[in-house]
Amino acid sequence: MHLHPAKNEASKNAADAGLSLLSYLSREAVHRAGTASEAIRVADGLHVVPKFLGNRAPFADPEARAIIAGLGMDQTEASLLALYVAGLSGVGYGLRQILEVQAQHGAPVRRIVISGGAGQDDLVRQLLADISGLPVVVTEVQEPVLLGSAILGALAAGHYTTMQEAMSAMTRARQSFEPAGRQIAELHRRRFAMFQALQRAARLN
Repeated sequence: MHLHPAKNEASKNAADAGLSLLSYLSREAVHRAGTASEAIRVADGLHVVPKFLGNRAPFADPEARAIIAGLGMDQTEASLLALYVAGLSGVGYGLRQILEVQAQHGAPVRRIVISGGAGQDDLVRQLLADISGLPVVVTEVQEPVLLGSAILGALAAGHYTTMQEAMSAMTRARQSFEPAGRQIAELHRRRFAMFQALQRAARLN
């Protein structure tokens, strides 16, 4: 994204709006599409397999590399937005693969709890919900990793008898992003199939 010709223009627009570049791009993608779920249409025809540093899960392939398919000559901010949304969705399709492998091995997931980093962005949250088909839950605490340490401490100190009891008493959900169905779900099914096809093509090199 930083190599895109519109990056400097978008960075200036973001600064003028008092936003980080990524927050600005998320806001613009939702604005252009109408809703966070519809924002995937901004990336129409553009696909990203974001394995710039290899794949940790589920393939454990350090030699895997990124793929960008469908990139044209457009140098406008609209093109940068499309690349951004395609990149986010690529991260989501990687998560979907992990969830599928876990389910196949007897560890299904019913909901995703998200925090920190890009997980603070509502577009990211909704995309992950739509792509995975699972609710994405946001907790009340801003630092759930620290809360996890406190839960372990409370358990070790004997305030609770089981981990489940401690977690139930000390955690609260603030918001849940529900997956879109129908046309959006079908669109992600097709894009996920393309994501997998690109991965397979890369392995032939």
